Amino acid sequence: MNSFLRPVPVERPAMRLFAFHHAGGSSTVYHPMRRQLPADWELMAYDLPGRGRLASQRPLEDIQLVLPRVLADIEPWLDAPVAFFGHSFGAIVASELARLLEGQGRPPLWVGVSGRVPPGYRSRRRLSELDDDGLLNAVQAMGGLPEQLTSVPEFLARFLQLTRADMRAVESYRPEAGRPPLSCPLTVFCGTDDGWAPPAAMAGWSAVTSRRLRRRVYPGGHFYFTGQAMPRFTRELVAEIRAAATAAEPAGR
Repeated sequence: MNSFLRPVPVERPAMRLFAFHHAGGSSTVYHPMRRQLPADWELMAYDLPGRGRLASQRPLEDIQLVLPRVLADIEPWLDAPVAFFGHSFGAIVASELARLLEGQGRPPLWVGVSGRVPPGYRSRRRLSELDDDGLLNAVQAMGGLPEQLTSVPEFLARFLQLTRADMRAVESYRPEAGRPPLSCPLTVFCGTDDGWAPPAAMAGWSAVTSRRLRRRVYPGGHFYFTGQAMPRFTRELVAEIRAAATAAEPAGR
């Protein structure tokens, strides 16, 4: 249970929204979402080892270690309809978890991926191999560095160590070619000025689902949905999930 931030626990939720953080991030990025969610929905913001209440645990540096860990952690919470959302590194986690659960005959109702190019897209930039200054500059350019970290050297060092470990996990991701597409609806979210996940590249996610791909593009860079943009973003995320739920209802209901 320590893997989850649950801002408002709901005993019998109509929907559980699992949210997966970016490399170097944590569940706290999603905490503001709760104010815009329906009262009978439960937000389950996930923390991988190395952050939050799991700060003392060693970060996982291989996607083949990350996925079984997350699947085991969410297993007790699959007694309600579920939706997955992930940003950047979290988009890999969300989409691959959906694939694992679909293989077990219990797919999520909906998957949202954000700030991440589609599987199979190769980037020449390997952030995990940069020195600390190079990694720091890359993270700052994306807008993913909390301002308070730069004033506390030990916190900054810890953040860079965690980000490097997460990036090793991202860079170890090698999806098999020719896999069947998911059967659940997929929505792609991105920022107009995101150099890591440019809107033109996001159309490739259409190969990941057999259902219609929906796309939402917002002004901003890699972290387009944070800060003042979060309320609107969350309301539109809810609309996407509700559209998927309506489409999944039996005809004539």
